[in-house]
Amino acid sequence: MRANRGDFTCGEVSTYTGVVDPLLQMAEHRPWPLPSGPWVMKQIWHDLVFAHWPVANDALRGLVPQGLTLDTWGGQSWVAVTPFRMSGVRAPGLPALPGLSRFPELNVRTYVTYGGKPGVYFFSLDAANLPAVWAARALYHLPYFHAAMRCEELDGAIHYHSRRHGTAAELIARYGPVADVQIRDNDSIERWLTERYCLYSVHRGCVYRGEIHHQPWPLQDAHADFMVNTMAQAAGIGLPKSAPLLHFARRLEVLLWPLRRV
Repeated sequence: MRANRGDFTCGEVSTYTGVVDPLLQMAEHRPWPLPSGPWVMKQIWHDLVFAHWPVANDALRGLVPQGLTLDTWGGQSWVAVTPFRMSGVRAPGLPALPGLSRFPELNVRTYVTYGGKPGVYFFSLDAANLPAVWAARALYHLPYFHAAMRCEELDGAIHYHSRRHGTAAELIARYGPVADVQIRDNDSIERWLTERYCLYSVHRGCVYRGEIHHQPWPLQDAHADFMVNTMAQAAGIGLPKSAPLLHFARRLEVLLWPLRRV
């Protein structure tokens, strides 16, 4: 069975009703309280795989701004290549806009702390939607790039292809789950890698934090074949030849708050 994962039904995106988003009523799992002020964007992430590799701290220190502290597990930093697709991108009180609210995305990331809050630092984010690339660069100071991308499901596996325009940054992969959903223990590496409720960016020497909120990741153990993967290399990162730690998530709703200087 073949299903193009760029095609979504309107039923996936809930309409605005003027009431508090249900996600805000479920926050006991967070490591710190919900941020103050209203959220500014909602997204739904689909068919995501985390492919994590351990990387020596020295290999990343020169690639991460000095204002941020590398967050480590087992004495090593970790780098993830994370393909997925997005839908339902909208602001409060507005419907998702056809043609602008659903597209594939792919990021390369590591983990940092600032002011006692662990978060995510992105080396790159590729998206198939050019307006989204422009908006994210302007509003969140994130290194977004426009790419030609395709994401589809074939015989139970997600087939993903992304090639950044004008560069050799490319991913050709096939992946999917191999086990049921498990909510991971608080002291597990899976929880440490994925349960992060903010992102960081540095712009003109200033550190900014963007708060996010979602339910605990519905992680499934996963398989993945990477036929081509030059995404980390394009950021100046050499990944080890060892097999990555793999986890899959079918769907997650996410709220984002505006970027704030910290």
